[in-house]
Amino acid sequence: MFRSTIKSALAALAMLVSLPQPSAFAGEVGPVTNLPLPRFVSMKASEGNVRRGPSLTHRIDWVFQRRDMPLQITAEHGHWRRVEDRDGMGGWVHYSLLSGVRTVLVEQDMLNLHVRPDPNAPVSAALELGVVARLGDCDLEWCELRTGGFKGWAPKSRIWGVAPNEIRD
Repeated sequence: MFRSTIKSALAALAMLVSLPQPSAFAGEVGPVTNLPLPRFVSMKASEGNVRRGPSLTHRIDWVFQRRDMPLQITAEHGHWRRVEDRDGMGGWVHYSLLSGVRTVLVEQDMLNLHVRPDPNAPVSAALELGVVARLGDCDLEWCELRTGGFKGWAPKSRIWGVAPNEIRD
């Protein structure tokens, strides 16, 4: 009962300040774009202000400074998108700073890229922790990545920027 009271109070507060709440359930769609929430995108610009709320009048909390960085959109309001990075840090950014081009962040140092989605397949490259790579096809366990002239398959569990159940052709 205590949790539902808190949830009700937070929902009422959100309506008072007219800020949308981030999506808590998969299967929701954004009220502006009608695209799924949450969803992954990337930074189009090499620098983007992250604000406390969805307007230019809101304070800038920090600046994303990495082009192609994967981000997850959790809410929409007009031309603004609430985003989070791999560490759960985020805020509101203008939609013009974001791209639908999918990228991922390597979460394991010296992650092997295999020529096929098979742990016994030959290795085509090894990627350092923190490398940003373009996302290609994905099955339930593997994703195809491209970066720095290299291409190969990596286990989905070793990258951030793709949903665990996401399949891409």
